[in-house]
Amino acid sequence: MIAGTPAAGEGSIVLTLPDGNTREVAPGTLARDVVGSIGARLLQAALAVAVDGEVQDLVTPLRKSGAFVVITDKDPRALDVLRHSGAHILATAVRRLRPDAKIGFGPAIDDGFYYDFEVETPFTPEDLAAFEAEMKKVVAEKYPFVREEVSLDEAKVRFTDDPLKLERLADFEGTDEVISTYTDGPFIDLCRGPHVPDTSHLKHFKLLHTAGAYWRGDVKRQMLQRIYATAFFKKDELETHLHNLEEAKKRDHRVLGKSLGLFQIFPQAPGAAFWTPKGTTLYNTLEGFVRERQREAFQEIKTPLLYNKKLWEQSGHWGKYKENMFLVLDNETGEHDMSLKPMNCPSHHVLYASEKHSYRELPVRFVTFDVLHRNELSGALSGLTRVRQFSQDDCHVYLREDQIESEVKFLMDFILSYYDTFGLQAKLKFATRPEQRIGSDELWDRAEGALRAALESTGRPYEMKEGDGAFYGPKIDFDVMDSIGRAWQLGTIQLDYNAPERFDLTYTGEDNAPHRPVVIHRAVSGSFERFIAILIEHFGGAFPVWLAPEQVRVIPIAIDYNEHAQALVDRMKALGIRATLDARNETLNYRVREGEVEKIPYMCVIGRREAEESTVALRARGAGKKQEVLSQDALVERLQHEIRTRALTLQPEKAAAAEVEAEA
Repeated sequence: MIAGTPAAGEGSIVLTLPDGNTREVAPGTLARDVVGSIGARLLQAALAVAVDGEVQDLVTPLRKSGAFVVITDKDPRALDVLRHSGAHILATAVRRLRPDAKIGFGPAIDDGFYYDFEVETPFTPEDLAAFEAEMKKVVAEKYPFVREEVSLDEAKVRFTDDPLKLERLADFEGTDEVISTYTDGPFIDLCRGPHVPDTSHLKHFKLLHTAGAYWRGDVKRQMLQRIYATAFFKKDELETHLHNLEEAKKRDHRVLGKSLGLFQIFPQAPGAAFWTPKGTTLYNTLEGFVRERQREAFQEIKTPLLYNKKLWEQSGHWGKYKENMFLVLDNETGEHDMSLKPMNCPSHHVLYASEKHSYRELPVRFVTFDVLHRNELSGALSGLTRVRQFSQDDCHVYLREDQIESEVKFLMDFILSYYDTFGLQAKLKFATRPEQRIGSDELWDRAEGALRAALESTGRPYEMKEGDGAFYGPKIDFDVMDSIGRAWQLGTIQLDYNAPERFDLTYTGEDNAPHRPVVIHRAVSGSFERFIAILIEHFGGAFPVWLAPEQVRVIPIAIDYNEHAQALVDRMKALGIRATLDARNETLNYRVREGEVEKIPYMCVIGRREAEESTVALRARGAGKKQEVLSQDALVERLQHEIRTRALTLQPEKAAAAEVEAEA
């Protein structure tokens, strides 16, 4: 029993500590009182707690029993609590300097936090500098985050001058939602929490930039000013993050894609890429690599791009996904009852169902590279990472239930080895049923149990993503880490028991009777467009030889050696090597420098000696002025080997190291 708390008893809360001991408390006891009963030093270090896995702060009343874990700055979950508190501290500073600013929302997000404000004029860089300085004052004042639970009417009184908050409060009409506010010094906000104990915990932070954001994500509503920021518990972690952000700016695929002549996006087709000859070569090389790997075990198909709504009603997309689909007017009916396909699965089910299948031929793996369209909001479009037109290396596997474990292992090995080719390491995450879904709980129980068992049979570690599954089934997601430490969600393996029911999919079993197959949805790259954007940034535009649109450039020193240079280019082209000739009337240094800017893997200089001896002076990307002389035969052999093995010999960090060594 904890001193100072109401008497526990019937209906009391039982908290199980990590060591197995328990605490019995009355409902409404503050978490900090429980932590204090464990130890004074622990209370001093505590930032929040987790009850049955749910994070809450120290001043939120306890309302349920379960495992009780104290969260300190060593716990990864603490960072979100710190950043959410940082958003309130940001708003406190802004309202001090700009009392006219109307306040929106301020959540923690991946790598930081933001807060939205409604102001008449956009914030300037000078404003950000002033806000950051004011935040430091708020931090130094060590304001506690004071939580209060209030009635709806009381909340409306407190936020009379904030129309955005009043609109949010209207959502609580007729609900039993607990309404809480948090106050730090002069600032009060409508918020569920959790927060750190006081403002002094935000020691290492940085305001990053501003952006426009529609209120509640609705393009028909007013535009707000969003301030993005980040925060860490340690100074060196903040500095590393800021360094990586600067590196990310240099690698921005939108900038590199244009400067390297790979793709462009024009207003005539928003959300769709125009691929240049170089970009098309890159795209086709990647697609060809995927085709090569899938040639033996998969069957490639092509299906139509336009369907009537009957297909989407059958699949469940018309009811769950219609707002994300491009609807097409049917001239006969006068209705928007046709749609460009946003995904391939329903069309694959139609094709599978058109023929009879035996248990002996399963699994059947249909793969396609068809173009897809999704009606993304215009404000969400961003280079190649968020587009309206794209292609996926999409696959649907039709298999028996007893094949799930072996198939998941096969697909997982396939996906992970694919990432290895690019030097990308992946983490696995298991996502369970979302709130909005189709199918019975019984089917979901079967699907989640089967997929999780298959995942665990591989022995690979994974994280949980509760409620993040597809609307038709649970999934395994693959989050890859690029060369500057950013995580990208790419591949997926999704188990679907609903589609076979909706599309009446069957196979003839060993007993000569019809049986339901199970469907696995599989993607490796995700969309090619987004994956290419990731590769551009991962390699900083300096692609390995096999993937580079231009693999080698031959540069004759003078016109006397053009014929020798052209003969070498022709020889390499005949062998499938992407070689070009640069015989322009420019200085050698100018042409070499241009090749370096364009990140060409190899440049071959041919002068008098090289022409006489059938050699080249070879400059590898990133080696600075260092070059080696080798025979043309050796050059061709090296290039063929690197292309054939898909060697990662020119990764950005290795190239940088070579350049430093060359300068030394």
